[in-house]
Amino acid sequence: MITIKEVAEYAQVSQSTVSRALNGHESVKEKNRVKVFDAIEALGYQPNAFAQALASNKSYSIGMLVGTLDGPFYGPMMHNVEEAARKENYHVIISSGNELYEQEQESIAFLRSKKVDGLVLTSDMLADSDILEIVKHTPATVLLNRYIPEISEQCIYIDNEHGGTIAVDYLIRMGHKKIGCITGQLSKIDSRDRLQGYRNALAKNGIEYDTNLVVEGRFDHKGNDSAVRRLLDRDTDMTAIFCMNDNIAMTAYGVCAEKGLRVGEDMSIIGFDNNNYSQYMNPSLTTIDFPLKEMAIQGASYVLNELTKKSQKPIERRLEPTLIERQSVKDLN
Repeated sequence: MITIKEVAEYAQVSQSTVSRALNGHESVKEKNRVKVFDAIEALGYQPNAFAQALASNKSYSIGMLVGTLDGPFYGPMMHNVEEAARKENYHVIISSGNELYEQEQESIAFLRSKKVDGLVLTSDMLADSDILEIVKHTPATVLLNRYIPEISEQCIYIDNEHGGTIAVDYLIRMGHKKIGCITGQLSKIDSRDRLQGYRNALAKNGIEYDTNLVVEGRFDHKGNDSAVRRLLDRDTDMTAIFCMNDNIAMTAYGVCAEKGLRVGEDMSIIGFDNNNYSQYMNPSLTTIDFPLKEMAIQGASYVLNELTKKSQKPIERRLEPTLIERQSVKDLN
């Protein structure tokens, strides 16, 4: 096994310089840092992570809490956080709360037991007070897709209300007046904010809000077929549906087909998220782009900046959704 001493001899630097380079110390001159990493590559040196952790009082790991381990939302988020962390020689330990309060608490306890240096959190179930307590014990923490005023600098979030508004504004501009809405779980702040955006767009255009045109669904696939059927059975004059994510929109495509309705002709549908598959649906889905990759990168950058103390570009905290216009909305003008 190659040792630090051999790396130092190959690079013609001291062993302490090798150690400081491995730990990312800014005191190491750039020419020496290059020598060290060239030597590591040439010799195939593998740092002992346990020894590094003991020496630096760091685990070189970041804990990540997600709602679930499946689906098109959390997968890309986990991937981009992990990719950013690897570039700084950190590893990510991921735990899912399965959208249950007790399991989210257990996940946080588990991640702490692994002595993680920082945390990336996505949580709908934990109370603000719970998260503030977490931040108190692990300062290098970032909260994704949620805003808490007391830790505003540590929140990376999307303007969901604006996203709902631009979705429904677009449908109205295309001539639709009777617009249904299938929400995600209303226990989630994303759903409530997007619903408020729906209401804002209607009010701005002088259209009365009708509770009969709103049905609660889920961001995953569970039970959305019955939610779509209930909405379609309530009103035959409806010409468009705002689906609060692309999963719901996909289900709406299937239910419309069952009922002999052609999406983009008899019924217009707009989604939210711009998942990878949305462009391949038939017809391709008009949707609101959720800058998920950017959110993950910004969140990881915040935590890594806190841990490495390296200067980075300013963190963008409030991200803006944008309209992706495709073929699922008919122009009635």
